[in-house]
Amino acid sequence: MFETILPEKLNENAIQLIGKEWMLISAGKPGNFNNMTGAWGGLGNLWNKPVAFIFIRPTRYTYKFIEENDFFTINFFEEKYRDILNLSGTKSGRDIDKMNGLGLTPIESENLSIYYAEARIVIECKKLYHHDINPENFLDDSIISNYPKRDFHRMYVGEIIKTLVKKS
Repeated sequence: MFETILPEKLNENAIQLIGKEWMLISAGKPGNFNNMTGAWGGLGNLWNKPVAFIFIRPTRYTYKFIEENDFFTINFFEEKYRDILNLSGTKSGRDIDKMNGLGLTPIESENLSIYYAEARIVIECKKLYHHDINPENFLDDSIISNYPKRDFHRMYVGEIIKTLVKKS
């Protein structure tokens, strides 16, 4: 169903993938995991490692799963799954059973992280670093408007340990 490739062989535009198509971030272990839609993040190279970085507000239910686990996945889907991404981005796992309500098929990785059979691209990451956004460090004052509740994100940097693409 999936083919494993080297991260540098992923022939996709990260700005398009994350910012326009969105990603489904998943963290936790089989039987105890959650996901959320994300549109802020990136892919690149840091500390001589291929990395992904994601941003999660501490108020999000997925935050607890990211904090309690060493691995997370970011999953990218075809456009036909946009409604699922919308739902996962607007409803909390505290309030609805996303795992049964989304209609996605979770798959357990070798590291016990979760990804989805319906994804077209899966990037599995091992957490390397986190950093809390500090509003005092904004050099562009307009950015603060993204935080009307002053609920600043935590950034996570994860080493990309596996990249899967759907076989055609």
